[in-house]
Amino acid sequence: MNAIKKPVNIVEVTYAQTRASVTTDALGMREMQRRVFAQRDAQHLLVKAPPASGKSRALMFVALDKLYNQGRKKVIVAVPERSIGASFAPTALTKHGFWADWEIKDENNLCDAGSSSGKVDAFLKFLESPDATLVCTHATLRFAFEKLAPDAFNGTVLAIDEFHHVSADTESSRLGALLRDVMNGSDAHIVAMTGSYFRGDSVPVLSPEDEAKFTPVTFNYYDQLNGYEHLRSLGIGHHFYQGRYTDAIGEVLDLDKKTIVHIPNVNSGESTKDKLEEVGFILDTIGEVVDEDEDTGIISVRRNDNGEIVRVADLVDDTDQKKRGDTLHFLAHTASKDRDAVDVIIALEMAKEGFDWPFAEHALTVGYRASLTEVIQIIGRVTRDSEGKSHAQFTNLIAEPDASQGEVKVSVNNMLKAITASLLMEQVLAQNFQFKTKKLDGDDAKKPGELKIKGFKEPSTARVKQIVETDLNDLKATILQDDTFAKAAAGSVDPETTNRVLIPKIIREKYPDLTEAEVEEVRQQVVVDSVIKTGEVRPVGDQRFIKLAEKFVNIDELSINLIDSVNPFQRAFEVMSKSVTPSVLRIIQDQIAATRIEFTEEEALALFPKIQTWVKVNGRRPDVRAEDPNEKRLAAALLFLQKLKQQRAAETRATEMAREE
Repeated sequence: MNAIKKPVNIVEVTYAQTRASVTTDALGMREMQRRVFAQRDAQHLLVKAPPASGKSRALMFVALDKLYNQGRKKVIVAVPERSIGASFAPTALTKHGFWADWEIKDENNLCDAGSSSGKVDAFLKFLESPDATLVCTHATLRFAFEKLAPDAFNGTVLAIDEFHHVSADTESSRLGALLRDVMNGSDAHIVAMTGSYFRGDSVPVLSPEDEAKFTPVTFNYYDQLNGYEHLRSLGIGHHFYQGRYTDAIGEVLDLDKKTIVHIPNVNSGESTKDKLEEVGFILDTIGEVVDEDEDTGIISVRRNDNGEIVRVADLVDDTDQKKRGDTLHFLAHTASKDRDAVDVIIALEMAKEGFDWPFAEHALTVGYRASLTEVIQIIGRVTRDSEGKSHAQFTNLIAEPDASQGEVKVSVNNMLKAITASLLMEQVLAQNFQFKTKKLDGDDAKKPGELKIKGFKEPSTARVKQIVETDLNDLKATILQDDTFAKAAAGSVDPETTNRVLIPKIIREKYPDLTEAEVEEVRQQVVVDSVIKTGEVRPVGDQRFIKLAEKFVNIDELSINLIDSVNPFQRAFEVMSKSVTPSVLRIIQDQIAATRIEFTEEEALALFPKIQTWVKVNGRRPDVRAEDPNEKRLAAALLFLQKLKQQRAAETRATEMAREE
């Protein structure tokens, strides 16, 4: 086995281990659950919280209060897949101080094996019975709803777990249409829960009008991870390979760490198209297969390097459904409690959402993942607090672009998108700050987590405050998924154009109801928050300095103009550039430069002062055929403005001639 290479981490976050997020109060509630319970009277409740923060138990507390104290008669919990139903199994909450237990009869647990028609019948029977609680899959809920009118949900609490499966596009999402019909046609109370409020297809989860009906409770990743007892640090990085991934995976597969390996989808470019053969390659990389347990399917492999036995769970081979079922049962009931039960899990489209293996330390994912939801869910598998686990690591094994192959453009785009997904995770995982306007010199920040910035526009309307408080990460996801912005973040567009033109353009498209003043307030929040979270902070005596644009600036002297001069995401691409060969870096740069970014008049005008400065410094106009991408862009902007000027002049002449006639 090759020597293990440390992945190139774009994100390195260290937490304080305050234990705040895992310590329970007299009612048995953690910090996040207390926040949710405080809003228990809301008819429509939206809970955004990370994996392992305790959303399922938070729902139990709220649902029981609604049954006992708010006149609700029934609680229906819908989960995306059967395995997640175990999170809502009967729970003795009174043992920990609550005043009621969460109970579900076996016949009302519709997440066990059985036909969909039988489960729909059981769902309909439940509505007519005196029973109070039921758990089913999203699919069972949808099929049952086809036989019901919306008012059949009167008196109920409808809880939808992993809420990002809902979509505002009701043409493509029957669950989204169902939710809207229930909200408009019944008095049902809705509790929506998600650990990832992004959809890979960029379609919003709720329409703005429907989302406005919900009371949001947000518990962010920093709150969660900073409050752990054992986990202290998290790294998110990449390892680049050439050729086949099966030849390179040994470079980053650290067998001393509990690892989940997610192999690529068979339709992806990284796949060899033979998933079972890929599992065999990974097993050979580990060592020699000794035996396979008939009852659990766990494979024992003797390591090549030190002869120790590694226990591997294969969730890829689906040719024997009973065998796979036995393995899943073992993972859920034994491996989740016994640290020594398994060491490596190899999975394909499994072991992600809702999968609970608290000992997992390393998520090794092969290939670019288009869905931010999927990336967040995979990282969530290793960020559970567990004794003996001080560091969690996500490594994305990505193919380097190869100039000799025809898929260079796709490969470069995948690389850029994988980097921007990591950038978003850095934003999600870092500490949150509150930004205020600095009005006078000496008006220094007094509150922890508060920064004062000269020229900063604070939110002036309820709409902007709502976006800042609950939507900032979702907005950043939209920005970072924009193709033009990905290239801008890689340095092909100057920071001022990125911050003052491209970002507000995306904000206007996402929130067409905002005024220009509101757009500017949201823009400043996005840019300032992003720059501060990616900046390196160093204390010097009793002062703090933050590294912006390769120089350290006193935090007390920050201004919006200074922050606007910084590309908040450039550092990530600098990290990437150091981890690939010069020839590969040139391929990436050439591909970005070859992709023409269309100008708007606003963008070109924003660049004009830079063009004038460039001409003064160099004594000539920028050349569109230059090798320097910055010079090429300035030249392209100048050509655009010249054509625009000629076009306007021609229009003026035509107007004057028409008047003379």
